[in-house]
Amino acid sequence: MATIYNDILEASASGKKLLAILIDPEKTHPQSVPALLPAIASSPATHIFIGGSTFSGSMEPLLTQLRKCGLPLVIFPGHPSQIDPAADAVLLLSLISGRNPDYLFGYHADAAPNLRQSGLEIIPTGYVLVDGGHESAVARVTGTVPLLDAQTIVNTAMASEMLGHKMIYLEAGSGALNPVPAQVIESVRTSVQIPLIVGGGISSSEQISAAYDAGANLVVIGTAFERNPHFFGHD
Repeated sequence: MATIYNDILEASASGKKLLAILIDPEKTHPQSVPALLPAIASSPATHIFIGGSTFSGSMEPLLTQLRKCGLPLVIFPGHPSQIDPAADAVLLLSLISGRNPDYLFGYHADAAPNLRQSGLEIIPTGYVLVDGGHESAVARVTGTVPLLDAQTIVNTAMASEMLGHKMIYLEAGSGALNPVPAQVIESVRTSVQIPLIVGGGISSSEQISAAYDAGANLVVIGTAFERNPHFFGHD
């Protein structure tokens, strides 16, 4: 049976570029989703990511509405409470650029029983917070200092692959002033074999193209779409 991860692997091998719209449940009410569906349908999005650093509560109403878009729903969790079987998959994130034990392994152990019972496809993902010129919610909540040195970022990504993570997520943070630099993306791309996700601070089609050209397999758009649902049509 085809899985979301296998689809990402196949797209990466063939050079197909993927794009996820990130929906923050803290900022998007389920009742507002029907108005967003036409914009999602007309966008180049291949996936929907759902999650946030500060949300607590049930994700099911939002996921039920987003299901109508017909795209794979992938939880991008900031906390174990965001795990919900109404989605298709979950990125099991390890914040490997920080040293907060809860986000390296602690919350994973807490969530393991629910994850096992959920039926969700679980995709272990190394999460690397890169300096985006602005303190992100992730940095604030987790107490993580974003990485700035390119070689440290590359070394972190390589270690993540060696530990068995199936993807690397380079994240500049929600509302970042600057996206992950192209040279950093390129350096990581040439150092690891697993799919590479890039997000945070991307606010134009030129920046999306730059991330792809540097080696990103999947680009994530969050704040730009949140501020302007017509972002992809009127960039």
